[in-house]
Amino acid sequence: MQIQTVRLHEEDAKLIYQETASLAIITIHRPQAKNALTANMWRELASLTLQALQNPKNKVLILRGAGENFSAGSDIKEFHTMSLEQAEQAFVEMERTISTIESLPLPVIGVINGPAMGAGLELALACDIRIGSDKAKMGIPVGKLGIMLNNRFAKRLVNLVGPSTTKDFVFTGRTYKAEEAFQAGMLNYLVAEKDVTKFMIRLGKLVAGMSPDSLQAVKAAVQQCTESTPALWQGTTPFVSPNDFAEGVRAFVEKRQPNFTRSN
Repeated sequence: MQIQTVRLHEEDAKLIYQETASLAIITIHRPQAKNALTANMWRELASLTLQALQNPKNKVLILRGAGENFSAGSDIKEFHTMSLEQAEQAFVEMERTISTIESLPLPVIGVINGPAMGAGLELALACDIRIGSDKAKMGIPVGKLGIMLNNRFAKRLVNLVGPSTTKDFVFTGRTYKAEEAFQAGMLNYLVAEKDVTKFMIRLGKLVAGMSPDSLQAVKAAVQQCTESTPALWQGTTPFVSPNDFAEGVRAFVEKRQPNFTRSN
C-alpha cells in the first residue's frame, strides 16, 4: 500500500492519498472544521484526483472524509477575510475541482459518513456512486449565505431529485438525514457506520473488476444523457451575491441569523 499525506498550511489540515490493489483513496482530514475546504485545499484535492490517473493499476477512486464528517463544504470563515472578488475566485477553484472529479475517467465512489453540506454536498454528488452511513446528512443551505447556484451546481441536484426538491433544498435550507437521502436517491447504499470501510473496499473491488472500457463508456454516455442544459457553467454566472454574501458570511461567523433586509 502506498500512502501519501499532503499537509497544508491550515491548522491540522491534510489530504491523505492511498493506493491499494486497484483502488486510489483520498481522505479529507480537517476535523476541527468538519472537513471544510479552503481554496488551497480545493486546489490540492484536484491535483490528487488527477494523480490517481498516473498509475494504470488504479481502477477506482474512493473519496471520503475523516471521522464522522464528509465535508462541510467551503470554509465560510475564510470568506470573511476575502473581498467579493477573492471569494468569487475561490468558488471558481471549488467548481473546477468538483468538475474534475465529476469528469474523471475512473469510477468515483463517495463515502458519506456524516454531514455533506453546501459544496460538500456538491462534491458528493460529483461522485458516480455514494455510500452513506446512518450518520450521513445532506443539505445545501446557501440561502443563508447569499451564495447563488449556477446551472452546473443545480444540474447535479436536479438530475437526482428533480427541480422541485432542488428548489425546496435552497428555499428552506433543509437537511436530509441518511434514510431520507437514501430514499431520495442521493445515496446508492446505506450501511451501518461500523461497516462502512469494509463495504467501500468490497464495492470498490467489485467495480474495479469490470471492463474499464465499459465503465468509461457508460460514464460518458450517462453524462451525455443528463446534459440537458445547452450551455454549462463557463465562469460567466457568479457564485457570490453582491448584495447578500457579505451579510451571510458575517452572520455565519457571528453565529446569528442573517438580516438580508435592504432598501430598494
